[in-house]
Amino acid sequence: MSDLPPDLPRLRTLRTWHAMWVERIDAAIAAAEQREREKRQGEARRPPTPDWVMELGIGVGRRPIEVHVGGCYAAGKRQRPISREQSLAALADGIRSCIHCRPDTELGVFG
Repeated sequence: MSDLPPDLPRLRTLRTWHAMWVERIDAAIAAAEQREREKRQGEARRPPTPDWVMELGIGVGRRPIEVHVGGCYAAGKRQRPISREQSLAALADGIRSCIHCRPDTELGVFG
């Protein structure tokens, strides 16, 4: 005993209905695969996280306000990568050290 209808018109209707769903599922799979490819490509092309960053203030001239270890979650959006030497110089000039990532400790500056 089958759970499918016995007549040809209803069987064809079911076949058409399921073929439509298979097409929709295949399209969704293709879109998901494309998103995954784009995500992998984006990650591969992303520049490396800098070792040190300088957080900058607001406005014209945007003065430095804080030194961070690269990738610090507390660093604001206004930042630029700097070298180890620039980080040391900034700390020596009195620029604040982030209290979360502690670049002064990472750089061996105690004071």
